Amino acid sequence: MAVRALHALVSGRVQGVGYRAFTKRIAKRLGLTGFVRNLPDGRVEVYAEGDEDRLRELLNSLWEGPFFAKVESIEYSFTEPRGEYEDFSIIY
Repeated sequence: MAVRALHALVSGRVQGVGYRAFTKRIAKRLGLTGFVRNLPDGRVEVYAEGDEDRLRELLNSLWEGPFFAKVESIEYSFTEPRGEYEDFSIIY
């Protein structure tokens, strides 16, 4: 099991539609750690650590989002994990 990190910046209608709660629910179900937060420019930032296959599952789910979301683009990269997170949380 290769432990990696996913850093993603999600653009579109992703704030005010439950996107962070959706992301947290999926990440926790997949056993990932990290965070999700809104950015001042209207994007959502996702940082997750865990098995690379599960990170790819999360990335696929980020394209879907909750019902009222409309994802236009996702900039992402896979990197080495920081190892600082014990859970997956929403940063307010």
